[in-house]
Amino acid sequence: MPGAAKPTNLLVIMSDEHNKFVLGHAGHPVIATPHLDALAAHGTRFTAAYTPSPICVPARAAFATGLPVHRTGCWDNAIAYDGSIPSWHHALRARGHHVASIGKLHFKGHPQEDYGLSEAILPMHITGGTGDVTMLIRDPDDIREVAARKLIADAGPGESSYTLYDRQVAAAAQVWLRETAPRLRDRPWVLFVSMVAPHFPLTAPPEHYYRYAGRDLPRPKLASPAERPDHPYVQTYAKRSDHWRHFKGEADLQRALAGYFGLVSFMDENVGKILAALEASGLVGETRVAYTSDHGDNLGTRGLWGKATMYEESAGIPLILAGPGVPAGAACGTPVTLCDLSATILDGVGARDAIGELGLPGASLLDLAGAPVRERLALSEFHTYGPDGITMLRSPRYKYVHYIGAPPQLFDLEADPEELNDLGRDNAHAPIRAEFERAMRAMLDPEAVDARAKADQARMIAHHGGEAAVRARERAAYTPPPAAKGG
Repeated sequence: MPGAAKPTNLLVIMSDEHNKFVLGHAGHPVIATPHLDALAAHGTRFTAAYTPSPICVPARAAFATGLPVHRTGCWDNAIAYDGSIPSWHHALRARGHHVASIGKLHFKGHPQEDYGLSEAILPMHITGGTGDVTMLIRDPDDIREVAARKLIADAGPGESSYTLYDRQVAAAAQVWLRETAPRLRDRPWVLFVSMVAPHFPLTAPPEHYYRYAGRDLPRPKLASPAERPDHPYVQTYAKRSDHWRHFKGEADLQRALAGYFGLVSFMDENVGKILAALEASGLVGETRVAYTSDHGDNLGTRGLWGKATMYEESAGIPLILAGPGVPAGAACGTPVTLCDLSATILDGVGARDAIGELGLPGASLLDLAGAPVRERLALSEFHTYGPDGITMLRSPRYKYVHYIGAPPQLFDLEADPEELNDLGRDNAHAPIRAEFERAMRAMLDPEAVDARAKADQARMIAHHGGEAAVRARERAAYTPPPAAKGG
C-alpha cells in the first residue's frame, strides 16, 4: 500500500455543471480556458472521473461526507446534507486543521446545523432550508415547463445573480488567500471555493459571451428527433425537462451555446484570479490545488439539456490535481468519483487515518496519479425525475447503467467514446452485463435502495402538505444565491 503523502495545504475549486469536454486541454475546438489548461499542464488530469449523482444536492452531500448517495440518504434537491453524518470537514477540524468554504455548499442551511467547517463565507444553501420539493414527485408526466422556458429565455449577454455571486466568491477567495492563509502555520489548511458558473441561467458577461456569439460552434450530437436514443428513461427525462421544445431555431441554439461557453470562460477567468492570489501569498510550494465540478451538462446532446443522465456529458466531470508530489502533464484513466477526492483531501493534509475512521470507500488520488490504470469501479446513482432508481458503474473500459423497470445500458468506451452504440440489449454482451450486475449487487441492493429513497421522499411530501400541495408549487429553475453585499 502506498505511503502517506507529504502534508500540504489544499485549495479545492469546484464549479457547477461543467461539461468535461468543454475545456481547451480536453480538445474542445473553440473554448478558451487558459487557466485550467495551465493547471492541467502542471498536474494530473483524471480522465475517467464521475459525479456520485448527476444532480447538485446529492453530489455535494456525497463530496462532503465521502460516501455514496445510498449511504447519505440525500436523494434529490429537497433532501440535503444536515451535518449529522461526519464529514471530512468534521474530521479535519477535530484534528486542528482550519477548514474554510467560500461559495456554494447546497446543504440544508439551518442555523443550528454544524457541518464541521471552521468558517463558511458567502454560503449558498438550498432555498429556504427546503430546496426544490417538486423534485420529490417522480411522475413521468410532471413537466417542468417554466424552468425549461427560462433556459433559452435567459440565454445571452449580461450579468445574472449567478455571475455577480461568482465575482463575490472569487473576490473573497483572493482576500482569504492573501490575508488569512499566511497566518495559518500550525497545520495544513483546506480552502473549498465553490462557484456556480457555468450552471444556467445562460447569461454570460458580455466580454465572454461575444467570444462565441456569431462563431461556428460545434453542434450537439444526436440532437435531431430522429437521432435521439429510444431508451425509456432518456425519453422520460426529455419529456419532463422539456427544454428542446422551447428552442425555436438555430438562433436560439447559438445563443444557448454561446451563453454556456461564455460562462465556462468566465469561470476560468475567476480560477485564474484565485490561482494568482495563491501565488501572491507565497504558498504555492506548500499547497496542492484540485479543480472539479459537481456534475456536467448534456448541453443539447441527444436533445437533452441539464444533467440527470449517466452519459459522459452529464455524469462525467473534469478533475485536475496539481502541486507537490503530483506528476505534471499527466493523465490518469483509473475510474474515480468525488468520493475519492474526499479521501484525497484527508490524505493530502496529513489525516490519512481519518479515511478509515470515517469508513470511506474512496482511494486517494495521490496514490493513483502516476500509477498504471487500476481495475476498479466508479459508482454513480440517481433517485429523482424518473419513476425508479438508476445505478451506474464505470470500469476502465465499460460503462454499465442499471435501471429498475427499464433495460440496462452498456457502452464500450474504448471502442465507442461518444456512446453512440448502446450494448445494453446486445446478446453477445450479456456475460459482461451479468458481471457488472453481480459487482453492483455486491455494493448495494438497487431495489432496496430505491424503496428507501421513495419512502423518504413520500415522508417529505407528507411533511410539505401532501402531493397536491407539492404539485402546486412552481418548478424552480435554479437556487437563488445569497443577497449581494456591498463592498
